[in-house]
Amino acid sequence: MKKKTEGKPAAKAEKKKPTLRGEIYDWVQSLITALMICVVLFLFFVRVIDVSGGSMNPTLFDGNKMLVSDLFYKPKAGDVVIFKKDEYDPDKALVKRVIATGGQTVNIDFDTGVVYVDSEPLEEDYTAELTWNKLDFMGPWKVPEGSVFVMGDNRNASTDSRDKRIGNVDERLIIGRAYVVVYPVSELRWIS
Repeated sequence: MKKKTEGKPAAKAEKKKPTLRGEIYDWVQSLITALMICVVLFLFFVRVIDVSGGSMNPTLFDGNKMLVSDLFYKPKAGDVVIFKKDEYDPDKALVKRVIATGGQTVNIDFDTGVVYVDSEPLEEDYTAELTWNKLDFMGPWKVPEGSVFVMGDNRNASTDSRDKRIGNVDERLIIGRAYVVVYPVSELRWIS
């Protein structure tokens, strides 16, 4: 006869209750990881740049902050870009819209205020008004390969490629394309 053994229920592994110290450690670890991701993101991929002045009204306003990136970026007409031009001001980054790229020809009819690229009038619903301010522009103007022709959206209050100090902008001088207005938060939006 077999001896019947009294079966004891298997001791349930008690789940350890997290300690305050352990929870704090987890939170600190999560915060440090998030901070490192932000640093890498903003160091290598994205920058926050301030808008200074009114040359891009009504698209961008003085004091706006925008996210800018040059990751896999190739300039194209219509993009809002940030660049530096030492001949104009070596300490200042400028924000303008790309009107034409290398190989295209720009002309402006200052009597009607219309901008033409390759003899086609641009549809510019983003501008504050028609283009009356000539600056140093002598058209037609052929944009060399590897460069862009830029103008502010507030055409008559913008120093841009029409000014000989800026002229054509070498693509290598472009810091990046503006993608999103992030400040003030009430104006959070994509930049088109």
